[in-house]
Amino acid sequence: MPTPKTARRSPPFRAEHLGSLKRPEDLLKKREEVNEGAASEADLPAIEDTAIQDAVKRQLELGFRGVSDGEYRRHMFWGTFFPNLAGMTQIERPSITMFRTYLPDVAAFMENSEIPGETVVCTGPIQHTGKSTLVGQLQYLQTLLPPERHGDIKLTLPAPEWYHLRYREGQAYPEDVYPDDAAYFKDLAAAYRTELDILYAAGLRNAQIDDPNFAYFCSEKMLEGWAADTSNKYTPDELLDSYIAFYNDCLSTVPADLHVGLHICRGNFVNSRHFSSGGYDRIATRLFQNLHVDTYYLEYDTPRAGGFEPLKEVPPNKNVILGVVTSKFPELEDKGEMKRRVYQAADLMAEGAGTSREDALQRLGASPQCGFASHAKGNLLGREDMWKKLKLVREIADEVWPGES
Repeated sequence: MPTPKTARRSPPFRAEHLGSLKRPEDLLKKREEVNEGAASEADLPAIEDTAIQDAVKRQLELGFRGVSDGEYRRHMFWGTFFPNLAGMTQIERPSITMFRTYLPDVAAFMENSEIPGETVVCTGPIQHTGKSTLVGQLQYLQTLLPPERHGDIKLTLPAPEWYHLRYREGQAYPEDVYPDDAAYFKDLAAAYRTELDILYAAGLRNAQIDDPNFAYFCSEKMLEGWAADTSNKYTPDELLDSYIAFYNDCLSTVPADLHVGLHICRGNFVNSRHFSSGGYDRIATRLFQNLHVDTYYLEYDTPRAGGFEPLKEVPPNKNVILGVVTSKFPELEDKGEMKRRVYQAADLMAEGAGTSREDALQRLGASPQCGFASHAKGNLLGREDMWKKLKLVREIADEVWPGES
């Protein structure tokens, strides 16, 4: 991925959201009927289409440029990339013994005596099939926007290491298929590059990778569990470095005009559940300076994410979208306080880069801290509450960056 000398713009935009939106009730009901065998899968697309049309209309009315389909064709935010790779298999009711039970999201399931309902594991050599399960989502959005807006469309992608960190040592892939992580990462990176190639050829110019895993490396509770797990071959810092190298391999052939952003949060499950806590401090230098992405979409709606001091490590050729508005609850934030926080972040970024506040503001934007429905059921707020939240984000952006999209 080419490294720009200056921070990219348009995308990202001053007012952003993170992709997933609350589903309308008729879509949720029909998907439930399909899951229960009471309706056909063929009944879903028409309802999804109508819901997406309405969501796009509302986003445009509010003045958002980075339009998404709300992830309405997905059950979970990570979509269907992994189970459709050759060599990756989705399994139902996996054994809890395969998971690192101290990983924040797995630990949350364990608290309720649950295990993840399904997961995806490597069962053979990994290879892209040449067919993308995401490209249709992009192409439908293109039918709803004029050609000059196609480059604004935001498509969210799963974290490449999603089905690695969560598994105990030796559980992510069979040892007779891959001798070590490096070989596994090499093939998975090649598959990820193929996916990006297909999406780019179809017109994608604005990609966002969703990755709560990086925030887990900021969780003291997770780090304590890691230290107690004698099966681990690597320290958390060593694994973090290998993930950054893996990411960079995934993105190594990204064209110069494809904007790639990384969204990091601390969990956003059913009923507004979060999974982890901890500021970015312990990973900031490597995360911001070594990872080859254009923009960081960062959770900053509660003290769980720590302060803005780590933003001093963001180099002057990268952007940050500040997730200062929460997507978890309906209460509206104080707009003046949110603007103050944006300026505070700008001052710290300026200090780190040796520039002015005005220069730092050119590399910033505002957003909710996460999507409104990472899981189809969504967070503890209504759809109209969601639109009010996005209206607030747009107003913050309009007052901090007047006249800019």
